[in-house]
Amino acid sequence: MPDLATLWPFLIAALALNLTPGADMTYVIARTATQGRAAGIAASFGIAGGSVVHTCLAAFGVSAILAHSETAFTTVKAVGAAYLLYLAWKALMSSGNGTGTAKVLPTVSLWRLFGEGVLTNVLNPKVALFILAFLPQFVDPAAGPVWLQILFLGTLFNISGTTVNCIVTLSTAMAARLLRGSAGIGRWLNRLSALVFVGLAIRLALTERH
Repeated sequence: MPDLATLWPFLIAALALNLTPGADMTYVIARTATQGRAAGIAASFGIAGGSVVHTCLAAFGVSAILAHSETAFTTVKAVGAAYLLYLAWKALMSSGNGTGTAKVLPTVSLWRLFGEGVLTNVLNPKVALFILAFLPQFVDPAAGPVWLQILFLGTLFNISGTTVNCIVTLSTAMAARLLRGSAGIGRWLNRLSALVFVGLAIRLALTERH
C-alpha cells in the first residue's frame, strides 16, 4: 500500500477534485430536486458503483483500450449521450400537460435509480480516462502490486466522491422540499432536469480523447 507521504497528498487532491462541480454532481442534484432525497442517495451510490467499475477496469488495464481506440471511445460516448437524452425525454414527458397538476418524474424503485446512476457513470469514457490518468500518479511499484494499489486508491477516491454527493443530495433535498408543493414549480423542476440531462449529453458528445 502507498505510504502516508503519498496517501495524504492523494486524499487532499481527491477531496478537492470531488468538491469541484461536474457531471456526476449535476446529475445527483437533478434527481434529488425532482424525486427527493432517497432518489438522490440512490443516484449517488449508483455513481459510486460506476466508479467501482472504472477503477477495476483501470486496475486490470482494460481502460487503456478507451485511451488508444478512437472507435471504442466514440461508441461508448455515443451510447452514453443517447442514454442521457432518453432521461431528458422522460423528464419532459413528466412535466405535465398544463392541467395545473405537477406530474413529478415517474416514481421508480431505488434499485432502478441506482442502475441509472451506474449507467450514467459507466457510459462516460471521460471518467475512465480520468481514473486511468489520476490514480497511477500515486502508485509506488516498490510498495506492492500496482493493480492492488489502484484498487485501494480508487476505493478511497470513491468514498470521498460518494460522501460529497450525499451531502449535496441532503442540501438539495431541503431546498426542493420547500418548492415541490407548487404545481407550477414542480413542472419547472422537471423541465430543468430535462435541460440538465440534455446539457450533460451535449457535454459528453463533445468530449475528446487527450
